[in-house]
Amino acid sequence: MEPHRPRTIIGIALMLGAMAVLPFLDVVAKTLGQQGMPILQIVWARMAFGAALTLPSTLRHGGPAAIRPDRPAYHTLRAALLIAATFLFFSALTYLPIADALAIFFVQPLILTAISPFVLGEKVGPRRWAAVAVGFAGTLVIIRPGFTEPNPGTLLALGAGASLALYFAMTRRISGSAPAMVTTFHTSLMGTILTTLAVLTVWEPPTATQWALLFLIGLIATVGHYLIVRAYDYAEASLLAPLAYTEMVMATLLGWWFFGDFPDGWTFVGVAILIACATYISVRERKASPKPTPPRA
Repeated sequence: MEPHRPRTIIGIALMLGAMAVLPFLDVVAKTLGQQGMPILQIVWARMAFGAALTLPSTLRHGGPAAIRPDRPAYHTLRAALLIAATFLFFSALTYLPIADALAIFFVQPLILTAISPFVLGEKVGPRRWAAVAVGFAGTLVIIRPGFTEPNPGTLLALGAGASLALYFAMTRRISGSAPAMVTTFHTSLMGTILTTLAVLTVWEPPTATQWALLFLIGLIATVGHYLIVRAYDYAEASLLAPLAYTEMVMATLLGWWFFGDFPDGWTFVGVAILIACATYISVRERKASPKPTPPRA
């Protein structure tokens, strides 16, 4: 067996573990939304508890001095994009099944590839542009405009994917400048500050059970992100990036188990097209650049 192969297997296992954990975040958010809790309040919990849970790692890396972001304006803008992505996606869950919202949200890697020449100055060749075009066609297969009734959740999920693509583009600019968990803490910290100011206008006192669910949102997001960060320590980004689509498997199962939802056949066709295009883009990116693709935050 090759020396590096055990490390690669560990990386794959960690990535698959993260994709199995993260859909529970959507289940909890959808459950709270169905209970009438304001979406902004759920987003606040994602940020606040995320910051609290990543604080020990930040202190371990750099002590109390590491708490203060070195580029506060930059991290504030990243936090705003992450808040927008989270808010829009959680809002989409009030209109769509989890798997359908996630399938549309997975347009994010294609948007990131499309904007990278303009935002990051990266070169995207004609083959990757073709893959992006086919991938968007796959998204249209999922949405089927003109063939199904317009659903606000579709636009919300697309907006979430676009916001996260911009967030990842900004993350690429500062990748390697600090440990991943420290960067995550700074984003969550600034996100907590921004959402705390806004959530006061819609705050509804949670019950004890709802407090537990709000904490669970922060815990799931932190654990999922940690597993992804560790996966990238063991295996190459081009190998791991397409594995993100395995999240659809758990999302479909959880959506069926908790809410009785199950995607139709066309959704699976569109997801298959997206997976094929994202895999191709990942392989081309591996040849073009050694930099890893940022994980889902």
